[in-house]
Amino acid sequence: MINIDLKDRKILYQLDIDSRQSASKIGKKIGLNRDVVSYRIKRMQNEGVIKNFYTVIDASRLGYFSFRFYFVLQYTTPEIQKEITDYFIDNKYIYFVGPIEGMYDILIIMWVKNIKDFYSFYEQIKKKYGYYFKETNFCLYVQLLHFNASFLIDKVDDRENPMITGGEKEISVDDMDIKLLNIIAGNARLPTIEIANKLDTTAMVVTHRIKRLIQKGVIQGFKTNLDYMKLGFQNFKVDIHLKDYADIHQITNYITKNPHLYYINKTAGHADLELEFYVKTISDLHEIMMNLSTKFPGKIKYYNTYNILDFIKRQFMPEV
Repeated sequence: MINIDLKDRKILYQLDIDSRQSASKIGKKIGLNRDVVSYRIKRMQNEGVIKNFYTVIDASRLGYFSFRFYFVLQYTTPEIQKEITDYFIDNKYIYFVGPIEGMYDILIIMWVKNIKDFYSFYEQIKKKYGYYFKETNFCLYVQLLHFNASFLIDKVDDRENPMITGGEKEISVDDMDIKLLNIIAGNARLPTIEIANKLDTTAMVVTHRIKRLIQKGVIQGFKTNLDYMKLGFQNFKVDIHLKDYADIHQITNYITKNPHLYYINKTAGHADLELEFYVKTISDLHEIMMNLSTKFPGKIKYYNTYNILDFIKRQFMPEV
């Protein structure tokens, strides 16, 4: 674990809200000189706390929808597990691969444009590795709600208006839009003039196109990919099954006020309510869930928890 002070955490919090905002703007918000902010950001990049800055792209606006798979493995060796993981990493449709601890062993999420591509992938993995899958669980990934990393500074009044991806109609974009999105997908903090040079255009054109893609909902915002383990946090997912689905909105409205909640996953074919938290210990998670169960007695039928151990592959833009 790397020790960082409150000023560092405030910088990370601001970068998570909008990773394209300038060091000068961040400095004014937290009371630091621009050069000091730049130095601290660079230091945290060198320490590996900051992995990269990414653009939150709504792939559904580009005509994609998502499926998520959980796998329970059997009869495997470390070599076989690596082969399966590498196969998922190399697949162009898959944008997230992560080992998990709990009921399942591997989590993957994929983007596809049609059912044919999804079923082709499903057939391939069943033929190639079906022997090693004790259980395969998949569902349609409908929407993902991204909240601010409020837990970095214990802030509780910023839980409104999360960034939302998924479940929208496809809109028209041109080749330059796609090239622009590919450039900033995993490098959101790249200066406008450098983006313009890569596109062989002007900074004014880049600024206009980014603004237009935001207005169209293709770009939902700009965040920061952090190594939370180096900050002492663990990523836990909680799948909640409700006694009465009609209670979901009341429970959701309550839990979104918790600063440790970072994602709400909306899916069809899995749990009723899927939450992701960043907490320091499993005891912290149990306390959150105990509080939720106490607040809504008899409403939660049962829940399962998983520890997402790592992000082996995390891609921010489909291979268009």
